[in-house]
Amino acid sequence: MMMVSQQRLSSLEPPRPEDSELKRFCSRNLLVILGFSFILAVVALLAVGLTQNKSLPENVKYGIVLDAGSSHTSLYIYTWPAEKENDTGVVHQIEECKVKGPGISKYAQRVNDIELYLAECMERAKEVVPQSQHQETPVYLGATAGMRLLRIENEPLANRVLNTVTNSLSRYPFDFQGARIITGQEEGAYGWITINYLLGKFTQKLRWLNLMPKGDDTQGTYGALDLGGASTQITFVPQNKSTESPDNALHFRLYGKDYSIYTHSFLCYGKDQALMQKLAKDIQDTNGTLRDPCFHPGYEKVMNISDLYKSPCTKRFETTLPFHQFQIQGTGNYQQCQQSILQLFNTSYCPYSRCSFDGVFLPPLEGDFGAFSAFYYVMEFLNFTSGETPSQEKVMDKMKEFCSLRWEELKTNFGAVKEKYLSEYCFSGTYILSLLLNGYHFTADSWKHIHFMGKIRSSDVGWTLGYMLNLTNMIPAEQPSSTPLPHSTYIFLMVLFSLILVIVIVIAMFVFRKPSYFWKDTV
Repeated sequence: MMMVSQQRLSSLEPPRPEDSELKRFCSRNLLVILGFSFILAVVALLAVGLTQNKSLPENVKYGIVLDAGSSHTSLYIYTWPAEKENDTGVVHQIEECKVKGPGISKYAQRVNDIELYLAECMERAKEVVPQSQHQETPVYLGATAGMRLLRIENEPLANRVLNTVTNSLSRYPFDFQGARIITGQEEGAYGWITINYLLGKFTQKLRWLNLMPKGDDTQGTYGALDLGGASTQITFVPQNKSTESPDNALHFRLYGKDYSIYTHSFLCYGKDQALMQKLAKDIQDTNGTLRDPCFHPGYEKVMNISDLYKSPCTKRFETTLPFHQFQIQGTGNYQQCQQSILQLFNTSYCPYSRCSFDGVFLPPLEGDFGAFSAFYYVMEFLNFTSGETPSQEKVMDKMKEFCSLRWEELKTNFGAVKEKYLSEYCFSGTYILSLLLNGYHFTADSWKHIHFMGKIRSSDVGWTLGYMLNLTNMIPAEQPSSTPLPHSTYIFLMVLFSLILVIVIVIAMFVFRKPSYFWKDTV
């Protein structure tokens, strides 16, 4: 008992000098640890915040592309942050200007009017792009099927149009990079690049801290369906990389991944030239009056035979007729209209295992497709673009009902729409169905994978963005070495380092306010 009492009394004795030294040493080191943790957390917060949210208005770049189509010309202005120009999805459209008037190929006989034709939209571009950026902003003009047809018909005249366009655009303070006629294959490929760039299909989706790719990275790209006035393009990645037709194959390496795509452009099968072909075919068996099921009942129009035959697309139907004009009288019958359209597609000959039409190789359709340009505009008018893609049966039923509407009733209901466009929606809608189902062989099942697209994240879907990305080398062959943090990772790190700061501050306050309690001896 005596020994125990002595031990208890000794525990109440004043601390020895060496104990005080140890306390002071630990206290000093604790402050160093707390200070170091505080500084580290602040630095980490600043680093993450500044890295993720760089404010670089002075380093924004611009690019301008003019789409010189067969029926009209449109100017698009794109912008992107200079430091991120090799990332996917950073380029976006900020302006679209539709040039008033027809396509530039229609100015072949009046090239002196081209400068005035382009002036309004080019002046608009000068306003949108900051003046300090004018000289370094590239301008590209790509002409499509309308000019391809003019070149077939009269190459010197096509060159004259391009030279005039070049002289006109060179007068503006931008970095003009030239005007050229792009091939149908290029048009299809650039449209495919645009869709998949805007949808973010080219780069891996990354997990926390960018350490490893997600398992769904095998998700395929979208195919591209483009319909213009004079041509139509189909482009996609087929399941089988080997092709029976090398002329329809292209190979890309984008962001570190190889793509083997199929693409074909059907010249003369845009909606406007397809209509001219159908009229040239059907007029042969008439006496000058064509009762046409592709126009609404009550619709009448007089056309010159010379206007019908002036396109290279109608040469195969050209013949000597006993009249110089003919009259179209609409009868509005969807089934009969479709039967007439299907005669344009030659499916009797195929030198490959599988063809679309006119003896052109077509591999089995694969994956989802984005249908844009006239595919979208026509379907939007017919109210098929809101929500999920309607079934084939629903679209056909709507077309039967629409085509049977009388012309006067249609004009009353859609008075704001130009008569030329309004009168052709029955043909255009029927032609789109015929092309997709009978030309490209979409089935009831694969039809569900067609998505009619006008814009993706405020950028118009078309070949122009892909064209600019290619010419400005903004799509690297290899994956960029550094990628921005995913938003979820950014939020996590900000919360984590903020909590560390709070904990450090709370502990520091506790230590300084009650140091004796923190360092009190253990009994």
